Amino acid sequence: MLIKSGLQVKHFLWLTSLLLIFQLETTNGQPYSYVPESKVEKDFKALLARPATTPRPYSITTVTDSIVIEKGYFYSEETEKVPFLINKPVSSKLKKLPVIIVLHGTGGSKDDRDIRALLYHFSKLGFMSIAIDARFHGERAGTNNKNNRRYNDAIIEAWENRDPKKQAHPFFFDTVYDLWKLTDYLITRKDVEPSRIGMTGISMGGIETWMAASVDKRIKVSVPVIAAQSFKWSLENNRWQGRAGTIRAAHEKVAADLGDKTINSENVKALWNKILPGILDEFDCPSMIRLFSPRPLLLLSNAEDQNCPLPGAEIVFKSAQEAYQLKNASAKLKINVTPNEPHRFLPEHEKLASEWFTKWL
Repeated sequence: MLIKSGLQVKHFLWLTSLLLIFQLETTNGQPYSYVPESKVEKDFKALLARPATTPRPYSITTVTDSIVIEKGYFYSEETEKVPFLINKPVSSKLKKLPVIIVLHGTGGSKDDRDIRALLYHFSKLGFMSIAIDARFHGERAGTNNKNNRRYNDAIIEAWENRDPKKQAHPFFFDTVYDLWKLTDYLITRKDVEPSRIGMTGISMGGIETWMAASVDKRIKVSVPVIAAQSFKWSLENNRWQGRAGTIRAAHEKVAADLGDKTINSENVKALWNKILPGILDEFDCPSMIRLFSPRPLLLLSNAEDQNCPLPGAEIVFKSAQEAYQLKNASAKLKINVTPNEPHRFLPEHEKLASEWFTKWL
């Protein structure tokens, strides 16, 4: 189901968007085709596999008049400490609570105002909500992190690595692994209902949501926000600038290393292929989005999003619609595109996500 939000949406915009869904089956004359879903899941888990470790959680709890706040950390790898922030209802008749994992965008943290507001809001609806710092963000960025320096430095280091056994994937993938380990930790908690875990994220966090939750069936409900896109379409249609701009310093370094005076599609492709292997084919969103079906999935996008261009997102929508139709689960898929809005989180996103989680989680 495709829904355009806003009270005064023009019929023309509606028809244009519907036509795009059916017209964007190909790009540059080549049809989009996807490897089997089982292979996507197997290959993605294999790519991100690493030695297991115990979570060793620690937290401090503060009780207020309205919520319980828990701040702490767990380990996703032997030396990889993952800070988290939890909000949950002060009183609940349930011993075990449904959980919503909330993820921030590039340059943000679990302590961002909008993330804290979402945690609080979800807790008032009866959910436990938890946010983590992505790799090289928030507490994991350390000091001297002006202009998101630590994130860019980590991506440059991964680009320069020449030992396949030591290849890091700081651009999305490594945090996806943290999310799998976060879920491992959550299901061990006595206050968590393991069969009722959802995930949402904004921008980078939304991309990490569709990456992590697509292959982790323990995530029962998902809401990626301003995150649906095709990396392949963006690269082939010269619309990569917004996404590349989120890690501009890293892209500038790659361009210089390859002898280019400016960032261009070829050096962007080189970086993506190195640190996001598979992102232009089986791990691109139109391919991975199929793995959500038949679990409830709400995709929230903006029509003028420069980082996630709508034509690429439309390919995602079509792929999702087909996957849900095949499993007779179309009622569990909802797509909302807000007209005339750029890449930003909106109040209506909070409202729609809240309704979705309340309904399905």
